[in-house]
Amino acid sequence: MWRDLEPIGRDADTRGYRRYAWTGADADCRAWFKAQADSRGLTYELDRNGNQWAWLGDPLAEGAVITGSHLDSVPDGGAFDGPLGVVSSFAALDELRARGTRFTKPVAITNFGDEEGARFGLACVGSRLASGQLTREAAYELRDGDGVSLPQAMEEAGHDPSTIGPDPERLARIGAFVELHVEQGRALDLSGDRVGIASAIWPHGRWRFDFHGEANHAGTTRLVDRRDPMLTYAETVLAARREAELAGAVATFGKISVEPNAVNAIPSLVRGWLDSRAADQATLDTVVSAIERAAKERAERDGVDLRVVRESFTPVIEFEHALRDEMNKILGGSVPVLGTGAGHDAGILSGAIPTAMLFVRNPTGVSHSPAESAAEDDCVAGVIALADVLEGLACR
Repeated sequence: MWRDLEPIGRDADTRGYRRYAWTGADADCRAWFKAQADSRGLTYELDRNGNQWAWLGDPLAEGAVITGSHLDSVPDGGAFDGPLGVVSSFAALDELRARGTRFTKPVAITNFGDEEGARFGLACVGSRLASGQLTREAAYELRDGDGVSLPQAMEEAGHDPSTIGPDPERLARIGAFVELHVEQGRALDLSGDRVGIASAIWPHGRWRFDFHGEANHAGTTRLVDRRDPMLTYAETVLAARREAELAGAVATFGKISVEPNAVNAIPSLVRGWLDSRAADQATLDTVVSAIERAAKERAERDGVDLRVVRESFTPVIEFEHALRDEMNKILGGSVPVLGTGAGHDAGILSGAIPTAMLFVRNPTGVSHSPAESAAEDDCVAGVIALADVLEGLACR
């Protein structure tokens, strides 16, 4: 499976992945998923929001046990973030069939669409639509960097965008969703464990900072006469690092857009996107408020107009304790339980259905990068753990 999936959407120069929603690479990933389902005799289904499902058993029966993850990537992302969960799900099903497992509940593997939000700027679009956290009206307003709307992109890829929206009937039939994911951190590497269970996802959000200045000639405009939004942006980046460090949180400006974006021109607009996360809501609010305050103070000094827009937000998510504890019992009771600052479809769906997560050790902690990795024996350990959990949940 890795050999077939490995070349899809991989950039020849960076060696990173560019599997963006509703593009050619995304279509190839979707074709790969369907081929995996067909080769195993599973019932394949594409839901109204473009999420893929591969069913063993009756899709309309109650109490289904679901596993899977996503196949899209961040710009120049790694091979494991998302795909490890999908590949491991098919491998776990193969393992259970080899054991001769008799299921009493339907089991499905899923690929949720546009989890990373790399193209339209909003993470977990597929699961947000299904759970009703993203309305059809709001989804229709999403646009990529070229101005292409989400419905236009879906239509060009052969999916009817008029069908998107909440899917409560489907979610009501799901008894549990277990997502396996490579750990995006080094907790398991430091503890020496191959597999862990998620306790919670930190509250996190994305904020857009628009710094409006005045375009002018870089060679003839005196420094004292400038209204340079790049200065304000630079100070805000430093403030984000400073405030996050003081609070024990994280804050990152990882994306920037500049107008007119010329070497010999003072910018008229600098737009930067802040991603911030913390262990609790109060800390996150403190950090973001401090960053906004620093940006405002510097903007006033620089003669720059500032506008801040919160584009997305996810509160702290505690995975269901009963499901988490049952998984730990299935796995022998000694699996480490750890929190994470990364968002996932399992977190989005947790408000509608019981969800849980398994993490596989990442030896460096690097993620969202071509350097992302996981050892083969750790991946196998993850497959066995997932198979054991699915067997325990779907055969009782």
